[in-house]
Amino acid sequence: MEAITSASSMAAAELISQTIELFTEAATEAKNAIVEKESFSEFSLYLDRIVPLLKELSKKETINADTTFVEILNQQVRLGKQLVTECNQKNRIYRLMNSRSITRRIGEITREISRALSLIPFSQLGVSASMKQDLGQLCDVMQSVEFKTAVADEAILKKIESGVNERNADSSYANNLLVSIAQALGISTERSSLRKELEDFKNEIEDAKLRKDQAEAIQMDQIIALLERADATSSPEEKEKKYLTKRTSLGSQPLEPLQSFYCPITREVMVDPVETASGHTFERAAIEKWLADGSNFCPLTMTPLDKSSLRPNKTLKQSIEEWKDRNTMITIASIKPKLSKPLAENEEDVICCLDELQSLCEERGVHREWIVLENYIPTLVGLLDGKSREIRTRTLVLLCILAKDSDDAKDRIAKVNGSVEYIVRSLGRKIYEGKLAVELLFELSQNETLKNHIGMVQGCILLLVTMSNNDDTQAATRAHELLAQLSFSDQNVIQMAKANYFTHLLRRLSSGSEEVKMCMVTTLAEMELTDHYKSSLFENGALDSLLHLISHGNTRMKETAAKAIRSLSTLPKNSIQMIKNGSVNSLVNLLYSHTSSHYLQDELAAIIMHLATSTMSQNYNRPPVSLFESDGDIDSLFSFTGCSRPLVQESLLHSFYAMCHSPLATTVKTTLRQKPENIQLLVDLCKNENRKVRANAVRLFCCLTEDGDDKEIIDRMGLQSIETLIKVIQSPVDEEEITSAMGVLSNLTQSSQLTESLLKAEGLHVISSCLRDVMQNRPHKKQLIENTVGSLCHFTVPTNQSSQKKVAETGVIPLLVQLLEVGTSLTKRKASISLGQLSKSSFELSHAIPRRGLFKCFSPQSVSACPVHQGICTVETSFCLVEADAVSPLVRLLRDSDLNVSEASLDALLTLIEAERLPYGSKVLAEADALHPIIKLLNCPSSSLQEKVLNALERIFRLLDMKQKYGHLAQTALVDLTQRGNNVTKSLAARILGQLNVLHDQSSYF
Repeated sequence: MEAITSASSMAAAELISQTIELFTEAATEAKNAIVEKESFSEFSLYLDRIVPLLKELSKKETINADTTFVEILNQQVRLGKQLVTECNQKNRIYRLMNSRSITRRIGEITREISRALSLIPFSQLGVSASMKQDLGQLCDVMQSVEFKTAVADEAILKKIESGVNERNADSSYANNLLVSIAQALGISTERSSLRKELEDFKNEIEDAKLRKDQAEAIQMDQIIALLERADATSSPEEKEKKYLTKRTSLGSQPLEPLQSFYCPITREVMVDPVETASGHTFERAAIEKWLADGSNFCPLTMTPLDKSSLRPNKTLKQSIEEWKDRNTMITIASIKPKLSKPLAENEEDVICCLDELQSLCEERGVHREWIVLENYIPTLVGLLDGKSREIRTRTLVLLCILAKDSDDAKDRIAKVNGSVEYIVRSLGRKIYEGKLAVELLFELSQNETLKNHIGMVQGCILLLVTMSNNDDTQAATRAHELLAQLSFSDQNVIQMAKANYFTHLLRRLSSGSEEVKMCMVTTLAEMELTDHYKSSLFENGALDSLLHLISHGNTRMKETAAKAIRSLSTLPKNSIQMIKNGSVNSLVNLLYSHTSSHYLQDELAAIIMHLATSTMSQNYNRPPVSLFESDGDIDSLFSFTGCSRPLVQESLLHSFYAMCHSPLATTVKTTLRQKPENIQLLVDLCKNENRKVRANAVRLFCCLTEDGDDKEIIDRMGLQSIETLIKVIQSPVDEEEITSAMGVLSNLTQSSQLTESLLKAEGLHVISSCLRDVMQNRPHKKQLIENTVGSLCHFTVPTNQSSQKKVAETGVIPLLVQLLEVGTSLTKRKASISLGQLSKSSFELSHAIPRRGLFKCFSPQSVSACPVHQGICTVETSFCLVEADAVSPLVRLLRDSDLNVSEASLDALLTLIEAERLPYGSKVLAEADALHPIIKLLNCPSSSLQEKVLNALERIFRLLDMKQKYGHLAQTALVDLTQRGNNVTKSLAARILGQLNVLHDQSSYF
């Protein structure tokens, strides 16, 4: 019975172990989900919290085969993994459309896992009360959790529902919707990219139809119909062909409305028809007014009528809309010929036609699209060349309406020869016409082709600068905005400068009205200026004016002024001057005091980041400029980082990283390290859920550990902190972050406590896997390899043979040997250190060769002994350098130009001649031609390395054959050291010369 129970327990424990592995895999995949990241991330956290509890259960000897809860856990976690896989494989738009369904399924899986956990037989397993309590609390949280669709995704879904329900046919609505979708999903808004994504979306719908999921297919067809209204979904030629085919089929005469279209109350065509219980249809507003006036009977049948019985007559409404659309298409087509007649004969008719077209444009967005597809653009542009101001102004208004939110209209305007030139001419005419022209030019500047062309038109920049000085605030503002748009071109900026635009801008920035100042600040904030003009604006007082506005303006003014300062601060020269002018304290105080304005805080933090970054590139020959005057200022800002929003945290962490690479880096690092609360905050930030914040925190953490002064850091790092770094290394999201996290581990001083924490956190497995992966797939990632090899040094210390054995089991020793040949100098040094530390245990771990018995012919064949350790050695069991073929590459490193590499390789090789291994190891070194480069190191400039070589030679030359063969090679260098070395090396060199019988034992050198 005991045997059966034991076998049952073992089977159950094995099942739980498989579950733990499944949970770990699922948690990792959930963290890397590319849709509904917040929900999947939260789901992964629950899985992570369950794993330690399952590990504890697997150790219980009393656990039996009744593992129903484990089977449910396995089933649900597999469903979770399957959901992540499905989401990652589906088209991005399709995933967005199904995001509510995805979050619902995550919630269902989470609750089922919670139910499974509640089935654990605590009473049978002897589980501790604390563990039972932890699990109970976790179950409660998981049972009540509500996963919600991301706010941005939810907003888009609501827009889609609104568009479908209201049958919105406007291309501008679809354009804006498609741009929102692209931005939310990280899709390029370029037309070809959007078309491809939509085609993939359609394929998903076809798959749904094949799965006979009719409800989903109908819903997706409606969404496709809405999105296909967008310009990007088909080429202008395709749209025009489709439109003309439909319009031609309608005939040329408008139709009178059907009698059923009229409301019996108003006698007008209905807009929103509703049907009563009696079966009659009325205009909603009219019947509701009828009821509100106290009439409770149907106007036609006089039967009792209740407002709640009214229901939309969708079929009739659709018929009315189709009739209106038909007649509007015919009307639009009939107007065009009238605009083509000579203006002298029909100026009034043209004006009436333009007014009618404008009314149609303002009525519905789809009418604007039809006017464009009817190819009105060339005709309208032609009207701008006429003499009638009335016609020109109306045409400018109409073109502006058509171009707004329509890439097709802008493209068509760009194709008309002289279109921009005609509009620019209007800039120099009467103020009203010029105002309309600048409005149209601003709209057209959203098109890259037209934007490039506008500034090239002769006189355009000068006219815009003139208009920016106009008393008409609206026209001047739009001129400033357009000039800001055109600042992308250096040639345009030069023309602005020639027209004294910047002088005018700065003057009005400091002395204009609040409205004018706002306009100037906005212009500065939006301009794309070269370093020359950024410097010029700065030198002419722009910063002082902008700082004043940040301190005294309204919130919007402050935000825009901060954006302008951020633009100017991207030039390091300006940033350094800002620091010298004492601007830092003002900016930091503003950052502290404006917590209510997120945008302002973001901009201020970005400015501080630019200032900090500028200190990295200072000339070390000049007195360095420091961002802060005292350690207290550094502590205060770092403390503020902990309670900030993610974007501010990201900028401030980047700032501290930059300061740690400035000429005053030592001061900044010391200040950050000396307070335990700073280290604790940094450790906490390394756990931040925001990827960019976490990456910057880990990068700063790595920086603070680079110079070896890490006592305070190690004191604050518990197992949880180590686990955090290991999780970062396991994440495939950000390679720089992984490199930094590995750098932290590599930089930390070796200690038994740290090694144990790393082992508990599965650090050895993760680090060795990382090394294997990076060498196989990304050998060019030199720094990652350096840090990974450095991290392995924690597991190779000779005082922990258990850890060394685990290193050997991972199979990384051959990789370390390989890196002696192909790694960077730092990688070679760290690989040498690890191999040397492992080699220190080789003699103790080498197995004695068994003696052969009396009957030698029947005894096993003799085993060859290791030439150094005189026993049985293998790479896996004794980490022997000879068996690992590491001796030759280590010998070659003795000649490396980097003395740190030479010293590390020497240290590793000298483990072969320790104690009784001296005669054997010396012979191996001689055979590997190691003595020549070792002796040559006597001439190196490093006294510590010379001392190591001297101690080694003193021992090696105790062997007569070594002394006779190599002693003469060392004499010259030894004599030189007796004259030029320090006290220690002089004495050691003299002692060896005595061994070599060059000096007498009574020499004064001793």
